[in-house]
Amino acid sequence: MEFDEISVEDYMRTDVETVATDAWVTDVVDRLKEGSQYNGVPVVDEDDHLLGFVGAIDLLEVYGDVHVNEVMTRELIVVRPGMSVKNAARVIFRTGHQFLPVVDEDDRLLGMFSNGDAVRSQIERTTPSKVQSTRELLERTHDIDIEVSERDVAISELMPTQRSVYADELEGRKYELENGLAEPLIVVSYGYETLLVDGHHRALAAERAGIDRMHAYVLTVPREEVAELGLRKMARLDGLRSLDDVEIDDYVQHPLIERTDPDARETEAE
Repeated sequence: MEFDEISVEDYMRTDVETVATDAWVTDVVDRLKEGSQYNGVPVVDEDDHLLGFVGAIDLLEVYGDVHVNEVMTRELIVVRPGMSVKNAARVIFRTGHQFLPVVDEDDRLLGMFSNGDAVRSQIERTTPSKVQSTRELLERTHDIDIEVSERDVAISELMPTQRSVYADELEGRKYELENGLAEPLIVVSYGYETLLVDGHHRALAAERAGIDRMHAYVLTVPREEVAELGLRKMARLDGLRSLDDVEIDDYVQHPLIERTDPDARETEAE
């Protein structure tokens, strides 16, 4: 199974504590003192519809007998069980959340998906298929046999083939690098040049962190057999010669990000 095909439902946590809107804040505080995996509790109705989330930050300076519905956060970012783990991880990194509720089409809470679950899935299911698909594409295009090896490559010598990256996703790659969880790069060795095919965010994060070399899958294309490599030609046309030429996009309202609509739920209840 390819990484893109792994679904959130395969890795989400379903044993999630919940609380009702009429619960007392003091009860939630007691739960948090006992230890909460998500530093808070999802708020649901009697049919498990997700209504909000009450976390430690919502309870700051809240005193006395107050119901959960008076302090809970109502507008939440959620993911669906059928979303790929890869896309859910992108939403997590782009929004800065550590975890997201998983809901069905009726906004019923099914579980929670965290950045730890995303990392766990990545560790358990590596993606050599990306290397193989790149190899097969190059072999079909140029009618040659390509050797694949693994070795460390110099970050400063990489020629990018991607024009831009997301600024916020660089933070996610930084986390992976710091914790030894980053996937190897995929590069093409073409004579004296090394073209970066997959891993632009990781390479840029490594450069920012002062890392000189990274582990990579290296596909070797003999220059004497391929007069003009398409990847290299496109990189040159885009003016890409080094990682310094890659633009960093600060755009954060990604189309994968979905929010609950508390007004719609309240209208239905009426």
